[in-house]
Amino acid sequence: MTEPKLTQTLTDLLSTTNSLYPGNVTVSFGEEQASYVRHDQAHQIMHDGDIEIHVADITAPNYTAAHEMLHLLLLLQGFPQITFNLTTRNDQLDEQLMAIAMELYDAVAHVLVVKKQREHDLIDDEIEALYFKGIYATIDPENPDKADAMMTLRLLTLTDLLVFFNGDLSAERLAKVTADFPQAWAAAQKLYAIITAKPVDTPFAMRRAVVKLFKAFDEQMALWDLPLLHGSEFVTMQSVFSEHQLRLEVRQLFDVYHSDMLDKTKNTRAYIGLNKGDRQNAFVVPAPAQKKSDAFFKDLYGKTVKELFTELELPFTLR
Repeated sequence: MTEPKLTQTLTDLLSTTNSLYPGNVTVSFGEEQASYVRHDQAHQIMHDGDIEIHVADITAPNYTAAHEMLHLLLLLQGFPQITFNLTTRNDQLDEQLMAIAMELYDAVAHVLVVKKQREHDLIDDEIEALYFKGIYATIDPENPDKADAMMTLRLLTLTDLLVFFNGDLSAERLAKVTADFPQAWAAAQKLYAIITAKPVDTPFAMRRAVVKLFKAFDEQMALWDLPLLHGSEFVTMQSVFSEHQLRLEVRQLFDVYHSDMLDKTKNTRAYIGLNKGDRQNAFVVPAPAQKKSDAFFKDLYGKTVKELFTELELPFTLR
């Protein structure tokens, strides 16, 4: 089997990515062909500071490679990323929460990624058909008699579908998803409305949309009596500051709370810095020794935001 060739569009994208990344970014291809398109068909591998974008499934190699590359480009251009610095003490639960949070984050990122792919003519009728086929390779139609464990995955998958099609499905596709997923489709439309309420066109706008989506997702889970994500606490969302905010004291921008979860790296009690504006986890610090806590908080709250983020080596973006 001959290895797929990168189109000119993809070669240009790769050049742009390499101009922003200090190491070397390359693309490699596997040999799988699932005959549908899904966003888990490529991933990034780090080797000594270099990044290899590995496209495991070559059903639509240029589409899939470009999709993964555009995700990387967003980060290189200062769009906020999410990290996981807390643990519930249950590895399996941690994995599930991280997977859900990443799907919600990606749904917002896809507003930008898919828009760029359409601008570069990387999405045509064939890719749309393969993507739609991928939806049915991921989720089964709802069981009208009982809610099952797949409702969460249906909701995430169908929200992404709406983003991919920009909310505009053909009459035939719309009739199919409405019939197959009546509850999840209605819920996905609510989440899509949250994502698209304001343009997602800057790092700040993307951060705002992700934070709102975490909250809307939990509201839907509560309606279905399913476990909540608690994304505003569990997920650390990269901050987007103005120059003025960087000069403020930590106490002016954040409330620092003790969490029931543990610091993931140190496995000790953790404190979370919640943004006063939207109550989203912006940083995590391990709890100090009991005797030193007064001095610790006085010192923490008295630092400037820039001092704290520099000390914690936390990336942030300037508005």
